[in-house]
Amino acid sequence: MFVSLLAVVAAVGLVAVVARVFTKWGRGADDEHHDGTTSKHTGAMLSALFLLAFAIAIVVPWTTADAARQNTHTESEAVVGAYWAAAELPAPAGPQVQAGLRDYVHFVIGTEWGVMKHGRLSDTGWSRLDSLRTEVVRLRTTDNQVEDARTTLLTQFQAISEARSQRALDAKARPPVALLYLTVLTGLATVIFPFIVGARPRGMTMIPLGVMAALLGFGVYLTFDISHVFDGGLQVKPDAFHAAQQEFQRIPASR
Repeated sequence: MFVSLLAVVAAVGLVAVVARVFTKWGRGADDEHHDGTTSKHTGAMLSALFLLAFAIAIVVPWTTADAARQNTHTESEAVVGAYWAAAELPAPAGPQVQAGLRDYVHFVIGTEWGVMKHGRLSDTGWSRLDSLRTEVVRLRTTDNQVEDARTTLLTQFQAISEARSQRALDAKARPPVALLYLTVLTGLATVIFPFIVGARPRGMTMIPLGVMAALLGFGVYLTFDISHVFDGGLQVKPDAFHAAQQEFQRIPASR
């Protein structure tokens, strides 16, 4: 924070120094009009700065949401793979693991998805997953087919854990707060700049200015609304886990 304030002070100081030096040298001419060179240059730079901040504030959450959505499909596919592998385990381990996977998916959809809006995952979800994996690790068998299914199941559990860890990172991901507020400040500066330089819009000229202000306000609101991938306009929904529940219905139950 201190460094950013120092940069602002240095930039303003540079303007003051350069203006003083050029005035002393007698270079240039006074520029006091609202449509002068200074106003045009400053207005263009303000618009460019707003567009830059706005573009970054839109693109970053958009790409993060796409990656998070893809990751939910990766996790759900690993859960389905584990459910298939559990079907090869003998009772009581096989039915218990399948029931645990169904409960895990139901928990993610019904409970954990709401928690992720606050930037975290539920500890209960980790506990459920760890309990299932521990149960499979403790399974002992001399049957080669069952051992292959057990190995496959543990591999799928590892994939679920990795995708879940990534989902935890996605839940925390947000654009820098400074970027969002820079969008607000540059948007406000763009709207009020004509008044600052002395222009007094009247009559029909107020219409395009008002439209611009409305669109800028909506754009700034949008940057805040989509800043979290599991909430707002771009929120990732648990569609992949709903699809997994449908897959469970066609997978044979363990015997």
